[in-house]
Amino acid sequence: MNELATVSNAEQLLTKANFRNWVKPTFSPEHGVLIVWFGSFLTGAALAQTWNYCTSLALLCSFFALQAEHPLVVQVKQRSKWKPRYAIWAGIYGIIAVWIAGWLWIQSPILVWIYAIVTFALIFDVIAVIKRKHKSILNELVIFAAICLSTPLAYGATTGNLSVEAMTIWILNTLFFGSAIFTIKLRRKKTSSFKPGILYHLIASLIVTGFFILGWLKLFTALAFAVVLIKFAVVVIFRNWYQKAKFHSVALLETRFALVYVAIAAISVLPAYLPRA
Repeated sequence: MNELATVSNAEQLLTKANFRNWVKPTFSPEHGVLIVWFGSFLTGAALAQTWNYCTSLALLCSFFALQAEHPLVVQVKQRSKWKPRYAIWAGIYGIIAVWIAGWLWIQSPILVWIYAIVTFALIFDVIAVIKRKHKSILNELVIFAAICLSTPLAYGATTGNLSVEAMTIWILNTLFFGSAIFTIKLRRKKTSSFKPGILYHLIASLIVTGFFILGWLKLFTALAFAVVLIKFAVVVIFRNWYQKAKFHSVALLETRFALVYVAIAAISVLPAYLPRA
């Protein structure tokens, strides 16, 4: 009888442990993604030059959409294995994001174009995971572009419109943060060549220059991209250190340059004089 009671208690403890695992929220382990998300959102809010309740809702919407991607991708990676925790939280985060997105869409119908791009990016990402190409340069660029959509989302939700400058800054943010793909890959032997990174930054610089010539970017906003060129130059000059350094040190380097860029880009789109309260 004692043995049966012991087995029964063990099963109950195991059931409780499994239940706790199911209800425990999931969060993306990649903290750098949060910097990309919030930095991009901040530039969009700065461009809108105001902050209202729709801006706050857009912030929540983009956050939950970002958190929904992680458990969804993990579940897809499991193939035929069913992981209730990831499926449940992907659904919870997704439902919250969609509900807020629906409310914002009623207020600003123009946001439907942003939702369409997000949907495309999510489908593209899931297909890449299924094909085991989740870490390809193309898919990672698509992911960065999707996260940086928080820029036009912040602007569109706040103002009810989408401007050429808002969409251009979205591309600028994508080009800036996408640079990390090429610097991080330098730490791996199979992808340690500088050629892809040099080509990327050359093309990105030409794109940013073109935006400025067309009048779609202000001078100081365009010059903010120089921060990523400086970062890439530092990585090239100190290549041996960069390849052997601990990931924590590399993350600090990326974070510091990202914060400098966001500060310059956000300030550059603010008016010369802030309106009085």
